[in-house]
Formats: sequence, structure tokens, C-alpha cells
Amino acid sequence: MDSIDGLSPTVRDSKDVPGSGLTIAADRTGGLVVLTVRGSIDILTVPQLADAVREAMSGVPAALIIDITAVDFLSSAGMAALVTAHENIAPTSRFGVVADGPATARPMRLVGLDETITIYSTVDEAAAEFAEERDDPYSA
Repeated sequence: MDSIDGLSPTVRDSKDVPGSGLTIAADRTGGLVVLTVRGSIDILTVPQLADAVREAMSGVPAALIIDITAVDFLSSAGMAALVTAHENIAPTSRFGVVADGPATARPMRLVGLDETITIYSTVDEAAAEFAEERDDPYSA
């Protein structure tokens, strides 16, 4: 992923959650944080996702993107965690989810989460939209 502002270096942290099959990598570029999640998001791994979101938001970034394209199972608990993240982040920062495929985007759309959370097909698409909004003096 390219820098959102063309100047800031990218910092990457990665955490494997032992025994869960869940990996969460955090990429920080300027005011953008991207959490890339691999594995299954279920009742057992939601706490680790919530911790990663809290940690990502501790620096009060302008935007947070959660990339779940490499997630092979997204439970209702996982979807609830995404809604909670959106609700906690929305007052101060932009939020989006990258989901593409039957294991992630389809269930989110089936339950109507695409009406609450903006779903993108790629990280680059989300980052580009967030950069445009940041540059737009009339955006909120």
C-alpha cells in the first residue's frame, strides 16, 4: 500500500494469536491504520480483534481500515465486533472494512451491514477515498 500522504513512512506490526489461527497485522501510514486480519473471526478470536482495534486507535488516526479479505470465517460475533468498532471510531475518525468474497462480504451484505459500515473491495480503494475526503475542505 502506498503512503496516503506521500511523506510518512509505513510502520507494520504483526501479531499471531496462539492456538487461534488468527493473525492481525497493523500497517500505519501517516494518519491511516490498516488492520489486515487472516484466519477466522469468531467468538474465541473477537477479543483479539477488539484489542487490535483499541491499540490502532490509541494514536487517534484519521482513518482505520480493517481488511478481512483473507478471513475464511466471519461469525455473527465478528460482525458485531465490526459494528462496535465502527460505533467507537465514527465520532473522531473514518472507518471502513475491506471485504470481498463469500466468507466476508456476502454475509455482511445479507444482514444489511453494508448500510451501516462502508465496505470496500480493496485497501487501495478505501485509502484513496479517505485521502480524497481529507483533501476536500467541504467534507465533514
